[in-house]
Amino acid sequence: MIIAIDGPAASGKGTLARRLAEHYGLPHLDTGLLYRATAAMLIDQGRDLNDVHAGVAAARGLALTDFDEARLRGRRMGEAASIVAALPAVREALIEAQRGFAGRPGGAVLDGRDIGTVICPQADVKIFVTASLEARAQRRALELAARGEKIDYGAILEDIAKRDARDSERAAAPLKAAPDATVLDTSRLSVEAAFAKALRIVEAWRGRRDETQSL
Repeated sequence: MIIAIDGPAASGKGTLARRLAEHYGLPHLDTGLLYRATAAMLIDQGRDLNDVHAGVAAARGLALTDFDEARLRGRRMGEAASIVAALPAVREALIEAQRGFAGRPGGAVLDGRDIGTVICPQADVKIFVTASLEARAQRRALELAARGEKIDYGAILEDIAKRDARDSERAAAPLKAAPDATVLDTSRLSVEAAFAKALRIVEAWRGRRDETQSL
């Protein structure tokens, strides 16, 4: 079973993906970390984030594990990742690795911005997680505060709005819900309530699959 979870920044897609992976005993890949790690490598090398050749080289040199998440989860790296992710050649360099992960025996859960549309258009379950800009900014502020980072709500709001625009308007794999994805708005949902709804979406698919197999 392949579960594709897509959505904008701070919508809650990562939390849902991890919870679903744990519930069903499936491996999980946060594909956003791949772009953050690519951006971090360019920054460490003193390269321009728009340097296509350097970006492709960095992307091809990544492993899918052992990321320094404490560093990559920061606000600065999120903004940098959005710039790198807009480069078609970098996205292309990471596609094979993501599809390989999804093709593991038994399936996997992947979350990102183009899983259901580009990486795994054949995914069994597709959920597009969304939330209001204000709700997402508040969540990101709380997340950063928990890590001891200085909080500027206005700046966070602006950063997320910029990322939304960049992700939605880029030529390569723009952020959008797949036609057959179920949209889940988490603006007013707790983590538990959102997980319960996501679980119902997956179980509905499993029920249809089991019914078909019994015919």
